[in-house]
Amino acid sequence: MAGYYELRHRVGFEETNFVGNVYYVNYLRWQGHCRERFLVEEAPTVLAEIMHDDLKLFTLKAECEFFAEITAFDELSVRMRLDELTQTQVQFAFDYVQLTEEGRESVVARGKQRIACMRGPNNDTVPTRVPLALREALAPYTAGQATQAASGRQT
Repeated sequence: MAGYYELRHRVGFEETNFVGNVYYVNYLRWQGHCRERFLVEEAPTVLAEIMHDDLKLFTLKAECEFFAEITAFDELSVRMRLDELTQTQVQFAFDYVQLTEEGRESVVARGKQRIACMRGPNNDTVPTRVPLALREALAPYTAGQATQAASGRQT
């Protein structure tokens, strides 16, 4: 196993600005797409709770640091890892890796996203524990020495 969940993406013209490089907001969109695809493929019971029950994943923070530009038709690998896990929150780390036809890889950006698990009606949500199914689905994708703040131990 690679140690990360991967979303492959081919950059389209609509994702670039008038200069021709990828517009920065798309990196944050790709974080969301990667997280959503992960739920579909790796944690469908959690997705069912979101769609049909009262579980909500609130994005508290999203960030991205850029190292190099990419343009239309570049192939990108968005690689998501678990960075930190607390009782009610999850932090993901993202590597944006440009892939070439020759098989070379180049990290063009890195990002993070922190989410809180919440339950309840929209006008009265309260924090809730990260569902066990999500914890289990994320276990193979731990970034190096991700911390488990809830237990105070390293994994």
